[in-house]
Amino acid sequence: MGNLKQWLIDKVTGWLVREIKPQSERAPLVHFERLVEELRPGDVLLVEGHTRISEIIKLITQSPWTHSALYVGRLLDINDSQLRAHIARHCEVEAHEPLLIEALIGQGTVINPLTEYRHEHLRICRPRGLSRTDAWRVIRHAANRLGHDYDVRHLLDLARFLFPYSILPRRWRSTLFVLAPGHAKRTICSSMLAEAFGAVHFPVLPIVQQLDNGKLRFYKRNTRLYTPQDFDFSPYFDVIKHPLFDLEELAAYRNLPWVHGAMVHNEYGVGSQPQPTTPQPPAPATRSSALSWLAGVFRLNGKTDG
Repeated sequence: MGNLKQWLIDKVTGWLVREIKPQSERAPLVHFERLVEELRPGDVLLVEGHTRISEIIKLITQSPWTHSALYVGRLLDINDSQLRAHIARHCEVEAHEPLLIEALIGQGTVINPLTEYRHEHLRICRPRGLSRTDAWRVIRHAANRLGHDYDVRHLLDLARFLFPYSILPRRWRSTLFVLAPGHAKRTICSSMLAEAFGAVHFPVLPIVQQLDNGKLRFYKRNTRLYTPQDFDFSPYFDVIKHPLFDLEELAAYRNLPWVHGAMVHNEYGVGSQPQPTTPQPPAPATRSSALSWLAGVFRLNGKTDG
């Protein structure tokens, strides 16, 4: 019975992760090389997926962002030898390869090279003001989840959470607020990242309460309620885009209405500066000018003979 259940899960998972729109039919939207140069350890990378499960997530969240991952950087950039060794045990890549920690359906929490998303629509969400020390703490917290399974039940509960409780039977209601045995070893991408940032008390989308005396209180949200779009929506994350066609490269200064032939000679006005004169070459000789010259010569000779 167990083998049949696992076979069925594998079949459903394979169907869900199959791409609906082939890569060859998708127009590139991101300048990948610039995005790689911009990324810093601790940044969140949002991905617009094109699989069946991605389309389901888009329908549930009403957002194009279907996946979130944590940028680690390169192995050679990790100063903590224990963290570097731990990450290296979960991947087989070159030391200079940029890496991500992510939770994927059918794979669980894994380390993957950033190049896996070269042809996808991506967006960087950078935690504003996060210290370098805390950025590595966030990465370490996420790295400790490597090897955990993907929580498919969690994903289904997010969908059911959108329906009013009165519509669904009790046994179908969401369990997002119940931590069942074994769930600590399973997670989804956005919840894993929310937990990692929560470990250093960095706000993603906290509940803020203002007291009568004007003071504020921050409450952490249930991390099981987070979706990828929350990092894009959060006021505590800066959104960084690198489009394929960057308008900054158009050199707009070339189209400024410059007045040619003028210069500023004081702080109040513009004084005209004469353009340097260029000697003009002599006009080429024409037939009419040559005949006029000959006629003049003949007249001069006639006067001399008389």
